[in-house]
Amino acid sequence: MSEHVLITGGAGFIGTRLSARFASDGHAVTVLDALIPQVHGEDPETTSPLLRSLDGVAEVIVGTVTSKEDLRRALRDATIVIHLAAETGTGQSMYEIDRYVDANVGGTAKLLDILTNEEHSVRRVVIASSRSIYGEGAYETTDGRRVYPEHRSDADMAAGDFEVHVPGEGELRLIPTDETALVHPSSVYGITKQMQESLIMTVAPTIGVEPVSVRYQNVYGPGQSLKNPYTGILSIFSTLIRQGKDINIFEDGEESRDFVYIDDVVEATYLAATAPAAAGGIFNVGSGVATSVNDVVAALFAAYGTEVPTRISGNYRLGDIRHNVADTSALREILGFTPAVAFEDGVKRFAEWVLTEPVEADGYERSLKEMAERKLLK
Repeated sequence: MSEHVLITGGAGFIGTRLSARFASDGHAVTVLDALIPQVHGEDPETTSPLLRSLDGVAEVIVGTVTSKEDLRRALRDATIVIHLAAETGTGQSMYEIDRYVDANVGGTAKLLDILTNEEHSVRRVVIASSRSIYGEGAYETTDGRRVYPEHRSDADMAAGDFEVHVPGEGELRLIPTDETALVHPSSVYGITKQMQESLIMTVAPTIGVEPVSVRYQNVYGPGQSLKNPYTGILSIFSTLIRQGKDINIFEDGEESRDFVYIDDVVEATYLAATAPAAAGGIFNVGSGVATSVNDVVAALFAAYGTEVPTRISGNYRLGDIRHNVADTSALREILGFTPAVAFEDGVKRFAEWVLTEPVEADGYERSLKEMAERKLLK
């Protein structure tokens, strides 16, 4: 059956790829995007390849989810909504609190308010949630019990102790975090993603709309912004390498994340939007593999065939987690999908694309200064 898909935030890294995926299967696609300069530059028509990639793929409405008028225009005839629109910087969220809550929580509330009180044709809403809602994920004690450590303290990290701890327990072992895990975000961004998901999963069933949540891990790949300092370390480190600048590795470099390639994210989201079995479900979207920052640096050096000086500084950011790796069993067992791109292969594809892009100034150093001034970077 042909659908009419609305993708909020659809002119971004994930949204443009997802738009192309739906269009290739004959579905109509509408994109609502505010085209913020942090992502698209000051003149998106000329500075945003992502926006240009939507030509002939989707109807683009320039607008914001914080405007009911814009949302009403975009929702016209939509049968599926994929709600990607959000401010996405974990560190930035700790000092631009109002903006993050307004866009992420307020925008979701306005979307649901329209669906609840006005006529529409939407039958399913997919919310792009995040691994950040878990805070520190799942660990196992020496006697095999599952625990969820609280956020790390400033005092411990200042003393060079970056590991997580549970009072009365010894050494903890990281295990994959599944969808039943404790939700206790450690950043404003994580709190807003938790609220987005909770709003969608609670309200949608009461109005006859199927809710689905996809909890993205650390998404990367070609098309990712190389200028936005809140995009992720693969882009940040790639730019530093190409500029010949030193890389400052925070903490001890052994902190880890679950990096998932863009093609796998798009396919998982497509299934979440279209598969009957997905209705009402919550799905981790990740690779299921934890990769340390030190391993990321080594993989990038290998992919680019060059190295720059690195320094393990012991710097740390308040609100950051130590480790996270997703349990992707639900994605496999319910939707029949297993992410296919290994990190080593994905980094090579990413680096090949990066080398075709111009080396541009980024805002990384400015972002660090902003955090340090607010005592969030130590």
